[in-house]
Amino acid sequence: MKYVVLIYGNPESRAAWEGMSAEQQAAGLAYYQQLSDDLDASGERIISERLAFPELTTRVSVGERGTTTTDGPFAEAKEFLAGFYLLDCESQERAVEIAARIPEAAFAMVEVRPVMGLHGPDL
Repeated sequence: MKYVVLIYGNPESRAAWEGMSAEQQAAGLAYYQQLSDDLDASGERIISERLAFPELTTRVSVGERGTTTTDGPFAEAKEFLAGFYLLDCESQERAVEIAARIPEAAFAMVEVRPVMGLHGPDL
């Protein structure tokens, strides 16, 4: 079963990251690398990516006047999507177990969502 683990940030988590020393940031990135290595070894990680900050967002709209773009952030929100893991796990409980290992779960938000195929959930 496939699940996407969505990792959200917020102004507080961003400030915490920016306030860390280079060594602390390197240790944080090394933790994520170890998590990815563990999930690769178990065969559960399909892909994971860290996303750029919301200021680099481009919103795309299509209407009667054609395609238009707007620089981001495009929505007023405290939380922003910071990254994701696409997993192939035996159960939602296992996906939640993995999500609990993500540091942002302690001070921001991490969401686990089943992946839907073209014909319904991939369950």
